[in-house]
Amino acid sequence: MNILRYPLIKATLKNRWPQFSIMLIALAGFLLAILSGLFGTPVGSRNFGIVFVWIAWWAILMLVAVPFLGRGWCSICPIPAPGEWLQRGAMLGPQGQAKGFGRRWPKRFRNIWLQNGSFLLVALFSTVILTQPRVTAIVLAAFLFVAVGASLVFERRAFCRYLCPVGGFIGLYSQLAPVEVRVVDTDVCKAHTEKTCYTGSAGGYGCPWDVFPPGLVKNTYCGTCMECLRACPHDNIALNLRSFGADLSVERNRKLDEAYKAFIMLGAAAIYSMVLLGPWGSLKLAAYSVGTLSWLAYAASFLTLILLALPGLFWLTVWTGKKLSGSIQPIKKLFIAQSYSLVPLGLSAWVAFSLSFVFANFSYVLVALSDPFGWGWNLLGTAGISWTPWLTNLTPFLQLGVLVGGFIWATTTSRKIAVEKADNAQALKLSTPVIVFCLAFTLTLMGLLVA
Repeated sequence: MNILRYPLIKATLKNRWPQFSIMLIALAGFLLAILSGLFGTPVGSRNFGIVFVWIAWWAILMLVAVPFLGRGWCSICPIPAPGEWLQRGAMLGPQGQAKGFGRRWPKRFRNIWLQNGSFLLVALFSTVILTQPRVTAIVLAAFLFVAVGASLVFERRAFCRYLCPVGGFIGLYSQLAPVEVRVVDTDVCKAHTEKTCYTGSAGGYGCPWDVFPPGLVKNTYCGTCMECLRACPHDNIALNLRSFGADLSVERNRKLDEAYKAFIMLGAAAIYSMVLLGPWGSLKLAAYSVGTLSWLAYAASFLTLILLALPGLFWLTVWTGKKLSGSIQPIKKLFIAQSYSLVPLGLSAWVAFSLSFVFANFSYVLVALSDPFGWGWNLLGTAGISWTPWLTNLTPFLQLGVLVGGFIWATTTSRKIAVEKADNAQALKLSTPVIVFCLAFTLTLMGLLVA
């Protein structure tokens, strides 16, 4: 269903001011997080930077924005905004004078391998980043600096498309969201030689994500910025409501870099659960003690598990299914295709992980809003609120429901992918080992998060 059929929704999305206003609010919060991290209290639970980013923003992102809006966060993300304004020479309309070198992003890096690497780099230091306000501030400032630099050197949103560690996993999981930007009629696009949705017009910029809207078949690289809606002179852009996970059935454009992103996110969710929520104090200490021998051992184990052990075990799983089914498909093709069944499993793992601490610590948000620097302010009259965990009795049941739902979703996805090139009997044999893999991982997470 194309919700742009409703005039109020369409007018709101075409108007730049609502989106711009939300982005400005987000940018103000982002800058306050940096300032409070640099100059505020070192106590994480009292510092706006830690509370705003790793509790409030993370809760909104993982529990609402990604599952239901896909890349909706990217449409109002403040990180690329300053660089994009400089690049365009304007803050709102497309009438500004473009700045910067405007170079094309190197062809060899037009994938998400660099995003995979940037996420792993952040993940290795996550224990320190999540607990030390100054480190959080430095990381956020680095994101902003790199985003501005990329906008001045390269055209469009090169940082968002190819570098941002957050954008990488949002893109992966946006395939599950029940919304999509697509064209209404591809024949209209074929007849429109100017292709203003990509090149730009007086009404809107050419796609900032370097995507040709008529060629969109999945959400991964569409930032839902709605510039195509503003630039299209034929009213041929749709914002559709659809079934959850529709993109997982798209056989076209399945890639190894996206498959590895699925392993990275799946493995990181398990490791974070062990380190941050598990009872192993020595493991947590090793993850926190950056630069020591114990941390180097932790980092080596982290990378080995995510980059070698988990993909290797899954490769063996898919190989087993190939042998059982007698499939003639190349093992690499089966491996990449079946890796997409891990996307819903990974999202459920992250949602369950987030539930374990978001509700328990959300009361800190009210305190940090009232006293962002921990300097004794009481701007909203809520600085004196004591820590009060929410929904602690309900959280384990929510986590169980999420993990079971993710396993069922992964199971049905594996089966659908298997039947693309096989009959039902062969598909069952092909997907059964994958389902066993998903079950084992789900049970492991249940033990880590719920038990």
